[in-house]
Amino acid sequence: MFEVYITKASRFLPNDPISNDEMDAYLGLIDGKPSKGKSLTLRNNGIKTRYYSIDKNGHSTHNNAQMTAMAIQKLANGDFKLADIELLACGTTTPDNLLPSHASMVHGELKANPVELVSPSGACCAGMQALKYGYMSVASGNTKNAVCTGSEKTSSWLRSEQFEKETEKLAELEQQPLISFEKDFLRWMLSDGAGAVLLENKPRGPVSLKIEWLEIKSFANKIETCMYAGADKNADGTTTGWKEMTPDEWMAHSTFALKQDVKLLGKHIVPTGTLYLKDLLEKHKLDINTISYFLPHLSSEFFRNKIAEEIVKYNINIPQEKWFTNLTQLGNVGAGSVYLMIEELMNSGKLKKGDKILLMVPESARFTYAYALLTAY
Repeated sequence: MFEVYITKASRFLPNDPISNDEMDAYLGLIDGKPSKGKSLTLRNNGIKTRYYSIDKNGHSTHNNAQMTAMAIQKLANGDFKLADIELLACGTTTPDNLLPSHASMVHGELKANPVELVSPSGACCAGMQALKYGYMSVASGNTKNAVCTGSEKTSSWLRSEQFEKETEKLAELEQQPLISFEKDFLRWMLSDGAGAVLLENKPRGPVSLKIEWLEIKSFANKIETCMYAGADKNADGTTTGWKEMTPDEWMAHSTFALKQDVKLLGKHIVPTGTLYLKDLLEKHKLDINTISYFLPHLSSEFFRNKIAEEIVKYNINIPQEKWFTNLTQLGNVGAGSVYLMIEELMNSGKLKKGDKILLMVPESARFTYAYALLTAY
């Protein structure tokens, strides 16, 4: 087995940062009215700016594959070229199409040499699943390097016209033409962008990050679906997928909209993830006091104190001064967020040899969690 290092990290954020006051100009008004949930959601999530790969008319400036390819291109310079890539692992919640896969589309944008591909799908943990596949490939000697990415393009998904048919149907039924909070909530949470890392079996450059371990576990065996798209959720907690519905039903229920069961989220996301962290610290005999930086993927600043309070219950003390996040400036980029934190910290000049970095990525789709320990070299 070979040791595996993150030797380079890069990112691509589309266009200029967008303030809270500008969001309606890009996403539009549903039924011509301001959202009742917008101010509450923004107050809780703490996000001040985010990035959209659309203009104010809703036209795309970049698709997901293009943003991902642009992040990867920044990894290539004199000592590493796109032609050197042996494995491309690309995770996302929001591919540009059902087929071909996201990694295939990114590869097509790069026009590099033939490579091995993998396209983890899902939500926030898709980026970590891509990282783990790349890690295992390099560790096993299957490849000498791997480029791993996490990216999202949610802005087009959140535009008001995606909900027009549903609001028209509600008005026809003489009901209030407002979409449910579980649909509206996510319109004020999400952002676009892409991050990429290069994995190699030897360190290089001024800073490399050795992957000590990377663990991922799903709890879907005991918790029902919480965040979903392309389906409707039934009263008993099961879901009915789009293939079991008619096109008219898709439109009437905004079936393809991204939806979040916020009550289920609040009940499970922090406690379940903390218990898993406790188990991992025991398994790897990791003294939490040796951690220099904690990089938690926060979907919202609302969860910062919730996590801090929960981990203390298990004697897991990570002072706030060790937390490193960029949610308030970049927004929630889903599968890309952990890559954007790694990139910012790795290129910040703050890291010293021997610093230990703990990554945490929760995914609420059906409650999957990913943790990793890195050491600076």
